[in-house]
Amino acid sequence: MKKSVYSIVLMNDVVAAVDELASRQGTSRSNLINQILAQHVCCTTPEMHMQSVFAAMEEQMNRLFRIETQASEAMFSMHSALRYKYRPSLKYSVELMREPTENQIGWLRISCRTQSKALLMAMEDFFKLWISMETSVNSAFERFKGMYELVPGRMTRCLLRNSEKTSEEIGDSISKYIGNFDSLIQMYFSGMQSGIPSEMLRNQIEEKFNEFSFDFV
Repeated sequence: MKKSVYSIVLMNDVVAAVDELASRQGTSRSNLINQILAQHVCCTTPEMHMQSVFAAMEEQMNRLFRIETQASEAMFSMHSALRYKYRPSLKYSVELMREPTENQIGWLRISCRTQSKALLMAMEDFFKLWISMETSVNSAFERFKGMYELVPGRMTRCLLRNSEKTSEEIGDSISKYIGNFDSLIQMYFSGMQSGIPSEMLRNQIEEKFNEFSFDFV
């Protein structure tokens, strides 16, 4: 959403009150005034759009995941406990762009902080399995530059744009995607801990994946 610079005259008391509220909300004076005016004239700002997406996600996820206090209005994070040995925490972070591109609205980052080399290797194996399953049902993901990024203990995936979806529908789609991912990674590590042979476990994961009704984002 394009922005321009305008000069307006405000009372000093109004500016002081705006600055105090902006400080409490962790935003700038200009951004807060923009949001207040947008609400008054029924215009949707990027912040309103992101808040609607995240509100839909929180409604869907707060009973299944531990929601994290957000450090940014453009980010929403949650945790689940991985069913593996010492129950390491698995973190899901959604970051939305203030100005989406033609094809992308943001990123999903899935990570596990651990010093265990065995766990890091197993995480990477599952990430690669997930990517292979996802690209097998939608080859467009392979053609999208930078769709996935893998580093030890973390996978970053682009969230693609669908202009036909409302903010609430986007939030629901992302929530469903994360829920499906979490159920399969839990199944994978639980199977590993139970000693299921790797090829058999992989086949079980692929069968379960194919049962899901994905609404890809």
